[in-house]
Amino acid sequence: MTKAELIASIAKETKISKASAEKTINAFTNSVTKVLKKGDKLTLTGFGTFSVAKRRARKGRNPQTGKEIKIPANKVAKFKAGKMLKSAVK
Repeated sequence: MTKAELIASIAKETKISKASAEKTINAFTNSVTKVLKKGDKLTLTGFGTFSVAKRRARKGRNPQTGKEIKIPANKVAKFKAGKMLKSAVK
């Protein structure tokens, strides 16, 4: 599903305009981004949890040359599905 399809689906289900649905989705994604930038987590009970995980520095290999490279430490966004979402997908 694309963002445009998601907007159309939400607009239809909630009986609001596509423009309003797009504003809502953009506000949600911006809010999640702000929370994760601060290093906090966002929990939507039953749906899931967005969080930030730290990856330590490690060694890897360039698949083209086989040469060893250093992969720097960084932070990554994670999502863990909640109980209701897991059971709905089964």
